[in-house]
Amino acid sequence: MSEPTTLAAPPRPVAASAAPPAGRRAAGRLLVAGAGALLALGVLVQTLYAAGLSTVGFETWQPIVWLYLVFAAALCAGQVMIRGEEGEKALFVLPAVLFTVAVVIFPTVFGLYIAFTDWNLSSTTGRRFNGVDNLVTLWHDAFFWNALGNMVFYVAAVLVQYAIAFGLALLLNAEIRARKFFRVAFLLPFMLSPVAVSWMIGKSLMEVRFGPLAALMKLLGWDSPAFFATPWIARLSIAAMDAWVWIPFVMILLLAGLQALPHEIKEASKVDGATAWQGFWEITFPLMLPVSITAIVLRIIFQLKLADIVINVTSGGPGGATDTVSSFIFREYRDRSNVGYGTMIAEVYLVVIIVFVTLLLKLVSRFMQKNV
Repeated sequence: MSEPTTLAAPPRPVAASAAPPAGRRAAGRLLVAGAGALLALGVLVQTLYAAGLSTVGFETWQPIVWLYLVFAAALCAGQVMIRGEEGEKALFVLPAVLFTVAVVIFPTVFGLYIAFTDWNLSSTTGRRFNGVDNLVTLWHDAFFWNALGNMVFYVAAVLVQYAIAFGLALLLNAEIRARKFFRVAFLLPFMLSPVAVSWMIGKSLMEVRFGPLAALMKLLGWDSPAFFATPWIARLSIAAMDAWVWIPFVMILLLAGLQALPHEIKEASKVDGATAWQGFWEITFPLMLPVSITAIVLRIIFQLKLADIVINVTSGGPGGATDTVSSFIFREYRDRSNVGYGTMIAEVYLVVIIVFVTLLLKLVSRFMQKNV
């Protein structure tokens, strides 16, 4: 007896989105083009006015902000008019893109314009274009190169922070008493602001006359425990305070990675007779490479912005020994009111960071492909 045959259900028709009418698309293109032309004209007029090349313009850049908002609204509406349903999907992305352009791209480009001007707030001449003079000054500025060299030291210190954080993560992942308490205790420094840490430790505990840590060093035989008077000791002291703040961040990432490792592999290694060191070096450490590299890269990116502890404790001293590029830029603005030159340093440092991080990510990608 033959089995009854079942008929396959016909495929469900997929409704194709109808393209907007030609007149609507043309109106949308005209709307976007008109708003874009109006914004470009406003920026051109205001730029010429700000540069002193024209007498027509606005007293502030606020009208340009309103023109940009008009352009943003016209662009969103134009996308719907031109592309229909696809344009409506684009509305989920366009506001974020326009916001990024407004708060990241435009300030960077505007900062590049300022970088090629001689603009000192304490001068009565105001802002004037000076070509590449700021770039030439930067090239011959020994304080900038000293700060950049200090950044090499601070970035290299991240590896020491990683080693300490890995040890703490292994400890907190083990079956020890009061493990939950120690996890919270080790995270406390990360909950504090670096400014608060700089005042609590750098200005209080490590103060040469009345600080408890300085008094302890005197008892141990250090006659003059000035933590911020000698270049190398001052640099190490800044690195220690910075490490105290950020080691918990690296530790919590590594601890999460350790807890995600399969326990079966560890048990198998113990059965095979592997020692604790062999189990760590041959199994745990290789399996933790993706998490470790992610933690190190993130920490390096944060370290490149180191400034607050240096500014509050040493202001870059003694003699620029603890200076970072960010603290050096801050002093150019605050102490010398040199907006043009300070902006040039910031723009050059931005390029250095982009190049360095790009090369670092490429090296990390190649390393991961070979070893993971």
